[in-house]
Amino acid sequence: MNKILELREKRAKLWDSAKAFLDSRRSDQGVLSAEDTATYENMEADVVSLGKEIDRLERQAVMDLELAKPTATAITNKPSQHQEPEKTGRASSEYKAAFWKAMRNKTGFEVQNALQVGTDSEGGYLVPDEFERTLVEALQEENIFRQLAKIITTSSGDRKIPVVASKGSASWVDEEGVIPESDDAFGQVVIGAYKLATMIKISEELLNDSIFNLEQYIAREFARRIGAKEEEAFFVGNGTGKPTGIFNATGGAALGVTAASSTAVAMDELVDLYHSLKAPYRNNAVFVTNDATVKAIRKLKDGNGQYLWQPSVRLGEPDTLLNRPLKTSVYVPEIAAGAKAVAFGDFSYYWIADRQGRSFQRLNELFAATGQVGFKATQRVDGKLILAEAVKVLQMKA
Repeated sequence: MNKILELREKRAKLWDSAKAFLDSRRSDQGVLSAEDTATYENMEADVVSLGKEIDRLERQAVMDLELAKPTATAITNKPSQHQEPEKTGRASSEYKAAFWKAMRNKTGFEVQNALQVGTDSEGGYLVPDEFERTLVEALQEENIFRQLAKIITTSSGDRKIPVVASKGSASWVDEEGVIPESDDAFGQVVIGAYKLATMIKISEELLNDSIFNLEQYIAREFARRIGAKEEEAFFVGNGTGKPTGIFNATGGAALGVTAASSTAVAMDELVDLYHSLKAPYRNNAVFVTNDATVKAIRKLKDGNGQYLWQPSVRLGEPDTLLNRPLKTSVYVPEIAAGAKAVAFGDFSYYWIADRQGRSFQRLNELFAATGQVGFKATQRVDGKLILAEAVKVLQMKA
């Protein structure tokens, strides 16, 4: 933890040095020489590298804390006190043990009645409850969108969400005058479920090694693959066979500002984007953009000569832009003609619907010739922005 704080302070000092260098080396026309530009970009690259190292250490600290939890709890209560109810179904220890025996193909000749709790029609097994919770935590670590959005769970069918499209208003009327009608208009957003799948191959030698943590490996690998594909869809998905992203032209965020240039973002345009969002949404609003766009934004100043981008120096706090948190994702479009490069809004109005029952299936014969065993993992999920006005985007000039 001290190492993380040390790196944050080092990054803040390095950023102050970069700003001072930039201010001192600008010519009367406000430009840098080629040599000074190269020096500044090296300093800026160091700031970015430190930021990425801080993110890695923070993720590692969270994972170390999770893995350091005890696997068993000492008996400290008296026999006469209330005991925890025994878990049943997919949450039972019997089911969990039987599930991982099946995954490792170590069932032998014993009768595995516990597996019938979660058998599906194609031979797969629903994951035990404990593993499913670990899986969701891993997805949240890999996917920044899940940290911002609202997550709901559906069991079957489509989830229909009623939305007030427009609200009525009051009117001044004369005495005994007719009161005009003014009704609210309602709409409906339908969230379904799209299938996301991946296949993992593991060697037989690795499976038979008792030291190898199969559960942890599958959770991490599934999280990495599914998390990346999910986040891409939540940002730029077109709604065809996948969720609808906030940058999609149909069903996405509302247009806040159109930049005057197709290659650069101006400070005034970011301020206009900030105020294009209604004040109630700004209370929980977050900027989201590509890391390459942040590089251009770092050089912008306000009217008082203060840089708009401010690095975080406290543990657990993100970098800020106009005093609002700033998040980055490789799936946000980069600055280009006609591209939507920056989003600002309350992302809790983007709903992610997880369909219950992630499933795994062991594939024994498919890779038998190469001495490997396949694991097929599937998940059903959808996501949509419920209110377009809750998130605004900055679009570059076409």
